[in-house]
Amino acid sequence: MQAFEVLLPLALILCLGKLMGLGAHRIGMPSVIGMLVAGIAIGLLKYIPWAPLHEALFSPLVEEVLGVFSKLGVVLIMFSAGLGTDLKQLKSTGVASVVITVFGVIVPMAFGTLVAFLFRQTGENALNWLFYGAILTATSVSVTVAVLKELGKLESRVGTSIVAAAVIDDVIGIIILSVLTGFSSGGEGEAVGWKWFSPNPAMVVIKIVLFFAVFIAVGVALRKLFDVMERKAPHNRRVPILSLAACFVYAYCAEKLFGVADITGAYLAGILLGGTLSETPYVENKVDTMGYLFFSPVFFANIGIANIEYFSQIDLPFLAFGCVYVAAALLGKLIGCGVGAKLCKFPLRDSFRVGLGMMVRAEVVLICTEKGVASGLVNAAVFPFVILIILLSSVLTPILLKWSYGREEKKSLKKENGAAV
Repeated sequence: MQAFEVLLPLALILCLGKLMGLGAHRIGMPSVIGMLVAGIAIGLLKYIPWAPLHEALFSPLVEEVLGVFSKLGVVLIMFSAGLGTDLKQLKSTGVASVVITVFGVIVPMAFGTLVAFLFRQTGENALNWLFYGAILTATSVSVTVAVLKELGKLESRVGTSIVAAAVIDDVIGIIILSVLTGFSSGGEGEAVGWKWFSPNPAMVVIKIVLFFAVFIAVGVALRKLFDVMERKAPHNRRVPILSLAACFVYAYCAEKLFGVADITGAYLAGILLGGTLSETPYVENKVDTMGYLFFSPVFFANIGIANIEYFSQIDLPFLAFGCVYVAAALLGKLIGCGVGAKLCKFPLRDSFRVGLGMMVRAEVVLICTEKGVASGLVNAAVFPFVILIILLSSVLTPILLKWSYGREEKKSLKKENGAAV
């Protein structure tokens, strides 16, 4: 097969992904959903018994190229997320956001781990169960932010707490992911005590600590270097190019040298190079343009294409697990973040809203799931249920938030009318 033949499936992915993404956005859902549906639709073409179609869209070369572009896409997504992490905001939000985040991580992770344990499959151990739980710690408040902005509540205590807690949530989730993948890459062990995780857990922990220490030190030095470059030549393309190079080096070294997920390296590179740089919006804009124009649509579509067969291979026991797992994902964030907010003396209604706002999942949960599948810790058949989590949370959150605030406004209007009479 000639290399140019990969251009046709890429064109199909970009066109269909864009159309589906616009359609999802029109009905108030994340464009990620549209890109996933585009991938599923393309994957369904595998079932058409026509050899030329299979050669054009599903040849080994096409799968290999899509896999490479998908990897670049996920690295760029996490780098962009790191660039957008505002460390100053984290410092200014106080204890409330931290408490909300801690409960919003512990409760869904516990729920997910418990569900995986109760529906455990042959050959699974504690590391597998924990990874199913870790997937549920992810959150994405883009839908929530849009709704709160529309309602004029984004700058309220609920809005600011949700935004800050989501940022801390991402940081904690990435650390958990790094630890679990670190144990996984440490080698296979027996299900006895610590050997559930790795033949040498102490070495895994040491490598992870070294990873953060070395990468933070290098990142601080790079940031100072980029500050000097920006002052000499503002809005110069060399800073985005070198930032991107640093992202790739971080991602490579994270997995190759420290056994930490490559996406963790990319995310940390974004945090270290963003936030305090005066040119961060410029760098972030360039990275987003490149990522979301090409690599990210390929990543999301490829998930649908690569996992379409698992929709038809789900047996009854795994279907039962999947349904309970979806419920655990939604209730875990709602209960965990809601309890955290209540402990910080939020009113009951606002605590419910915080839980709702943190319930939404999008690209990060897919990235964590994909990492788990690649590490052999998660059954790929869970992808349809992860997609269902994204769909349900993206639909339910706006509806329930608007209902909650609308009900409050109606009550206040009744009181005003009653007082006037």
